[in-house]
Order: sequence, then C-alpha cells, then structure tokens
Amino acid sequence: MNRTLDLSTATWRKSSYSDGGDNNCVEVADGYLEGVPVRDSKVPAGTTLIFGTASWSAFVAGVKESL
Repeated sequence: MNRTLDLSTATWRKSSYSDGGDNNCVEVADGYLEGVPVRDSKVPAGTTLIFGTASWSAFVAGVKESL
C-alpha cells in the first residue's frame, strides 16, 4: 500500500554539517514511523522524498564514516 504522509505540521531541520547558508542543503523531518521525509531547502514546497528508516540510517552511517 502506498500512502502519503501528512507533513503539514512537520518540523524540518538542517544538518549540523551544513555550511551555515540559508538554502544550500537538504532538510529532514524527524518523528515519522513510516519513513524519513527529506526535502531540498531551496524548494521547501517542492517534492519530498520518503526514505525507509533502515536505508536512511545506513546513509547517515556512511556519511559519518567518510568524515
């Protein structure tokens, strides 16, 4: 089944590794059991991608390893 998450009350955050600019990174909304919503900070009303929690965790672990 494919469902759409209600993100109307989502609290978005930027990575602590962002370079401090206003619109040059991705934003993530926490607290959704169905997945991890991710959007482009330059186009906040644009498309939101929903990643599975296991996939997102693996991605974050990989980024941390590369630093």
